[in-house]
Amino acid sequence: MPRGPIGSISITASNPASADRGALKPPAPARKQIPKLRLLPLVASTFFMVSGGPYGIEDILGGAGYGLSLLILLLLPLVWVLPTNLMIGELASILPEEGGFYVWVRRALGPFWGYQEAWLSLAASIFDMAIYPTLFVLYLGRIAPSLTAGPRATCWSLSVILVCCLWNLRGAPLVGHGSVALAIALLAPFVWLVAAGFGHGLGHLYSLWRAGAPLGSRLPAHPGAGRPHVAVAILVAMWNYMGWDNASTVAGEVANPRRTYPLTMLASALLVTATYVLPLSAIAAAGIPVDRFATGAWTEAGRLLGGPYLAVAIGVGGMINGVAMFNALVLSYSRLPTALARDGMLPGWIAARNRYGAPWAAILVGGAAWALALSFGFERLISMDLILYGSSLILEFVALAVLRKREPRRARPFPSGKGVASACLLGAGPTALILYAAFAARGERMAELPTLVFGGLLAAAGPLLYLCSRPGWKRRVTVFSTQPEAQE
Repeated sequence: MPRGPIGSISITASNPASADRGALKPPAPARKQIPKLRLLPLVASTFFMVSGGPYGIEDILGGAGYGLSLLILLLLPLVWVLPTNLMIGELASILPEEGGFYVWVRRALGPFWGYQEAWLSLAASIFDMAIYPTLFVLYLGRIAPSLTAGPRATCWSLSVILVCCLWNLRGAPLVGHGSVALAIALLAPFVWLVAAGFGHGLGHLYSLWRAGAPLGSRLPAHPGAGRPHVAVAILVAMWNYMGWDNASTVAGEVANPRRTYPLTMLASALLVTATYVLPLSAIAAAGIPVDRFATGAWTEAGRLLGGPYLAVAIGVGGMINGVAMFNALVLSYSRLPTALARDGMLPGWIAARNRYGAPWAAILVGGAAWALALSFGFERLISMDLILYGSSLILEFVALAVLRKREPRRARPFPSGKGVASACLLGAGPTALILYAAFAARGERMAELPTLVFGGLLAAAGPLLYLCSRPGWKRRVTVFSTQPEAQE
């Protein structure tokens, strides 16, 4: 029996003659069941949507030093990560639908704010996704500088985008299982580095105590070393700890999402925190001076602690990081236009899927858009990404409070609290950090405009685009979660 849109009623013919004729025909072949993401592949994919290992945290050191950097990396999970993951766990367990956070906000606040949530996230993705091909090129240059000279760097970045889009065209399960393999390959060199760093620290404890181990003096200094930039350290740490809700957009392709998502949030949070804190502690124990550790210096630290083989392995891991993070985020971001097209807010062809269940049109259009943002600088990308992503995250916390108020009797398999007041309290820490990020970025510029003005113009485009899409969605009735509220 053909299926209509969600919430529609299907009517079948009851003519006995037609039933008899149908009985003479061989049964139609069963449609091939597309595999779904399970816990471990979803944890690995979430790991890359958020972190991808220690790569990218080097600039925290230059702004805060070892002690404060470790403190920031240990406190942010409590103020920034834990509330966000509790919110995601609750909303994903009651509304496990493709489109994720867009569905949550639309359910709670209506189509206008649902559209703004999707627009802010997609606009943030333009700046977020440009970072990862840049990291790939950076670490390739550490291994073979001649390969990234001149226009070759751009060619490599475009190649990363192309490969990841083609990979995603084979479906979500292949991306998830690939993320598991890439996570193992990426983290293996850091197990070696952590062991070598702590071993060096224990072996030279006296020299570390008196004057610092001479090992780090052979690491070349980077420009601007030694100037304290605590605000930069906090912003970079926030960026390295953000993106947990990205995994929610593929809920329609996850096995048993009501149980899988809360477990994924817990496991991936522990994994991400460990991959930041342990390597940083190891190089601190080894005595590598802070002012000689900049973006990309993990390879040099590996060379000093484990020799050229470890340096090459970490460099290759940095390249894997760029590919794997971009690949996992294509999986997430491509499902947002698909959900919007399903609701009539984008042309229907955007939701077209291939035989692997992948939204091929959304993947290809997104890849072209992400390629256009490759020219922006790293710190400007982070600031703009934080402002746009942070605005969408605040809407998600508002959705949590509204749904608790509006649907108090709905069953919540993973409750993060009770009542509107606890929802507001849960969102207070992340909201304060987002406002701080906006304040810290007040002096930066993007496309010849102050970053806050540029971000404000992008956000203001959302209501205009909504008005343009309104005739399409008004002709289509979509009902989310048609089952009545379950009793608690």
